[in-house]
Amino acid sequence: MLDPNLLRNDLPALAERLRASRGFTLDVEAVQALETERKQLQVRTQELQNLRNTRSREIGKVKAQGGDVAALLAEVAGFGEELKANEQALQDAREALERIALEIPNLPAEDVPVGKDEDDNVEERRWGEPRDFDFPVLDHVELGARNGWLDGETAAKLSGARFTVLRGQLARLHRALAQFMLDLHVSTHGYEETNVPVIVSADAMQGTGQLPKFEEDLFSTMVGESRRYLVPTAEVPLTNMVRGDILDADDLPMRLTAHSMCFRAEAGSHGRDVRGMIRQHQFEKVELVAIATPAQSDAEHAHMVRAAEVVLEKLELPYRRVLLCTGDMGFSARKTWDLEVWLPSQKRYREISSVSNCGDFQARRMQARWRNPETGRTEPVHTLNGSGVAVGRALVAVMENFQQADGSIAVPPVLQPYMDGVDRIA
Repeated sequence: MLDPNLLRNDLPALAERLRASRGFTLDVEAVQALETERKQLQVRTQELQNLRNTRSREIGKVKAQGGDVAALLAEVAGFGEELKANEQALQDAREALERIALEIPNLPAEDVPVGKDEDDNVEERRWGEPRDFDFPVLDHVELGARNGWLDGETAAKLSGARFTVLRGQLARLHRALAQFMLDLHVSTHGYEETNVPVIVSADAMQGTGQLPKFEEDLFSTMVGESRRYLVPTAEVPLTNMVRGDILDADDLPMRLTAHSMCFRAEAGSHGRDVRGMIRQHQFEKVELVAIATPAQSDAEHAHMVRAAEVVLEKLELPYRRVLLCTGDMGFSARKTWDLEVWLPSQKRYREISSVSNCGDFQARRMQARWRNPETGRTEPVHTLNGSGVAVGRALVAVMENFQQADGSIAVPPVLQPYMDGVDRIA
C-alpha cells in the first residue's frame, strides 16, 4: 500500500506517475469525492462528540441544582443518533478509500527503466556459455518419459492437467536440488532456515499483495465458515511473520529462507507452457525473504539476487540477469531483477528466479514497523523477496543441460554429495 499522504496531498501527480510507469488508471474524481466526504464526516463527528459531551456536563449541573433536564436529555439523544449514523458513514468512507488503495500497485524506483512489457526489460549480464550438443537435444519431458521418471498421465488421473508425478532417481534429484539450495543459503548467505504453513489467512494474502487483486490466481479452501488460501509462494508466510510487529533496529536485516510447496491457479496463462514442468499448479521453491530498514534495503536487494545467482553458478547452468521495466514488474515490487536460465530444447533463456524489493509497500499493508533509534519513532520496514530458486525449473534446466547422448543425465558435481556420490542417472 502506498503512503496515504500521496493519496491525500498529491493525488493528480500520483495518478500521472501511475499512468506513465504502470499503465494504471487511478480514478482521481472518485478518490477526491471520497476524501472530501471523509473530511466532512470526520469534522461533523468531532463536533457531535463535543456537543454531546458539553450537554452531558450541563445535565449534571442542572440536576445538581434540581432543574428539569428533559429537554437536554432529548437533545443529547438526538446527538447520539446523528453521531451513530455519522460514525458509520465515516467508517464506510474510510473502507471505500482503503479498497481503492489496496488495488493500487507500487511505484517503481527511479532507476527502473520505463516500458510496457518484457520486450523493454534490460539485460545486465550473462554467465556461462550454452553447451554445444553433437546429438539431437531432447526436452525434459522426453528425457523423463524414457525411464518413467516424469509421469504426467498418472498426475492427470490424480489431479488433472498441470500436475506431475516424479519417480525414482529423478525424484531424488529434485529433492537434492532443494536440499542443496537451503544449505547454501543458510551456510553461505546468512539466511535462517524456516518451515512455514502453506495454508494462510486472507489477512496474510492481503499483507503481501495477493489479495484482493489476484484472487482468481489463488487456490482456496473452506473449513466451516473460514476461508483460507494455499500459498502461491513462501514469500507470503515468511513476510507475514512480522505482520503487526515493531522490530528493533539491532534485529535488522532479518533474512529468512524456506523450501515449500507453492500453488497457483494460473488463471491468466491461457494455455502457455502446458507441456511438462515449466508452468504447474503445484510446484516447489526455495524462497528468500529479507526484512530491512530503508537504509539497508538496496544492499539487501543486491545480496539476495547474488544469492540466487550463486545457486545457478554452482549448478553450472548458464543464465542471464535482467532488470525488469515498469510494465513487467509485479504488483508489489518497486524494483525487480529476473534470473533466466538457458534451456537447450527451447534455445532461449527462461525465468527461474524473480528477486524484488517492495520498499515499504507490503509493510504498510501489514503494519510491520521498526523503531528508528535516531528519532525514537516507528517507521514501516522494507520487505524483499526472491526465488532462490524455483526447484522444478532448476530440475528442468539440469536435465536438459546435462543430458547425454544415451538419454542419461549427468549429475552436477555440487549435487553428487546429496545423491550418495551418484554422478549419472540412467
